[in-house]
Amino acid sequence: MVSNPVHGLPFLPGSSFRDPTKTAFHRSQTLSYRNGYAVVRRPTVGIGGDRLPVNQLSQAELDELANKAPVLTYGQPKQAPRAEFIPAHVAFDKKVLKFDAYFQEDVPMSTEEHYRIRQVNIYYYLEDDSMSVMEPVVENSGILQGKLIKRQRLAKNDKGDHYHWKDLNRGINITIYGRTFHLVDCDRFTQVFLESQGIELNPPEKMALDPYTELRKQPLRKYVTPSDFDQLKQFLTFDKQVLRFYAIWDDTDSMFGECRNYIIHYYLMDDTVEIREVHERNDGRDPFPLLMNRQRMPKVLVENAKNFPQCVLEISDQEVLEWYTAKDFIVGKPITILGRTFFIYDCDPFTRQYYKEKFGISDLPRIDVSKKEPPPVKQELPPYNGYGLVEDSAQNCFVLIPKAPKKDVMKMLMDDNKVLRYLAALDSPIPEDKDRRFVFSYFLASDMISIFEPPVRNSGIIGGKYLGRTKVVKPSSSVENPIYYGPTDFFIGAVIEVFGHRFIILDTDDYVLKYMESNAAQYSPEALLSIQNRVQKREAPAPELENKQTKEDPGEQELEALIDTIQKQLKHHPCKDNIREAFQIYDKEASGYVDKEMFFKICDSLHLPVDDSLIKELIRVCSHGEDKINYSNFVRAFSNGPG
Repeated sequence: MVSNPVHGLPFLPGSSFRDPTKTAFHRSQTLSYRNGYAVVRRPTVGIGGDRLPVNQLSQAELDELANKAPVLTYGQPKQAPRAEFIPAHVAFDKKVLKFDAYFQEDVPMSTEEHYRIRQVNIYYYLEDDSMSVMEPVVENSGILQGKLIKRQRLAKNDKGDHYHWKDLNRGINITIYGRTFHLVDCDRFTQVFLESQGIELNPPEKMALDPYTELRKQPLRKYVTPSDFDQLKQFLTFDKQVLRFYAIWDDTDSMFGECRNYIIHYYLMDDTVEIREVHERNDGRDPFPLLMNRQRMPKVLVENAKNFPQCVLEISDQEVLEWYTAKDFIVGKPITILGRTFFIYDCDPFTRQYYKEKFGISDLPRIDVSKKEPPPVKQELPPYNGYGLVEDSAQNCFVLIPKAPKKDVMKMLMDDNKVLRYLAALDSPIPEDKDRRFVFSYFLASDMISIFEPPVRNSGIIGGKYLGRTKVVKPSSSVENPIYYGPTDFFIGAVIEVFGHRFIILDTDDYVLKYMESNAAQYSPEALLSIQNRVQKREAPAPELENKQTKEDPGEQELEALIDTIQKQLKHHPCKDNIREAFQIYDKEASGYVDKEMFFKICDSLHLPVDDSLIKELIRVCSHGEDKINYSNFVRAFSNGPG
């Protein structure tokens, strides 16, 4: 920096002097930020810290200023408030100018088009003066459309200037990246904004259309070749020849619809169709003979004829692409005429002969269209809710006001006051329940069961009524079809399951024995055998206490009686040695016992009837503990002589 301290010399080369000792040439800071805003302040020193030259006033100017002192007269002037600063990204947020434009694109290698007009939308974002170009997507255009130019500041010329909203107007051309866009119109917001800024807008123009796209919208030309069909020959050949079809119109899907019979006549002389109604006596319908007069029926209409009002449309060959012919009427296929679908189920002999000679169709059997009466709807009951008896709950589904189910009056009169009593034990894994005893009372008049537990002192269990009088369902029956316990299910050794609790019948009273003797046909052999064993135990003499070695086991008589009964029932069976040898193979210790699982496997291999009630009772008697069976006593039942 060259300074001229001598004010009398001109500032010319050779007349100025430089301070060689000066080393600082920095500028003083004139820009700063206060509370987030840029503030400009005047420099106080020059470059390198030199004093700035101050304009000197003349004596006359100083006198004039001294004489005019408005501050002393009027006071300190008030400064106007500073306008509030609003950043551009806040003032113009989401404010976008939109222009409709197009550009022309050459198509060099096509015989159908030489250029293409592509319509675009140009968006100008006021907040940062950026622009973007979007092309609306046209379906099946085959061109990559959408965002042509992403949002950015676009250069206006080679000098680095960018497009501003003042450069945009309707009816002008702008060049972006070598492609010229012609602006034709803008939206309402853009028009109001530009006019508010004092810009005079040009009148809007029409959007240019693509010639090839407009050509594709035109309908294709159709060439109709005149027909050489001779209608006179058809009339003379097929005069008085009519095809007769029997059809039905099923309208049962609609409200009050029904299935009605019709006769369809097809006249071969002029390809016309007639539909006649079939009336029956007392059908309640007016005796109109025809549903549709004789006329040609169109099968396929042109597109324009479908939208034209049918009531005033005179159908001609120009509106119809295809008419119904004789080959469209086939037995067993539906056909739609005037919106109604008819099902052809039969035809007359002349029609069958015509189809055989003309089309080679020889098999046209009659189709049975008579509707069978639907089966009666089975009344389904809702699932049982567990309250009361199933019969009582079902009465709510039969009538609005339920009634008590009917009872067998004769049975109630004959079996009134007849009660069968049994002594039972609770089959429970709990040790405290093994000594509990229960009295089952079966009422023959109502097939109900009640359970009473005799109280036992110091047992810790409160006795009394265990189950009130009710019917008990067998566990093997379903909820919808319950099977209740009957008198034949109660015998000594039987297992009765009552609402999840298992009871074993131990004994009966004398009235049960008399009832079973009088109704022996109703009981199974297993039940009769249990009662027989009980009677034999009662009648057996008391054993001698002195000779304990010869004391007979209480179950020995039951076993012998059971073996005799099985031998009488089975009569013949393979030799007992074969059965015994099969068990001895798996009894390696020769103890006479085998595991229960192995026992049933051997019985299955020998085809022994283990499902028989007597055989089940024999297995129970021969059981030793929980997992062993004495097969020696079991084999004796299948021999003809003593084991």
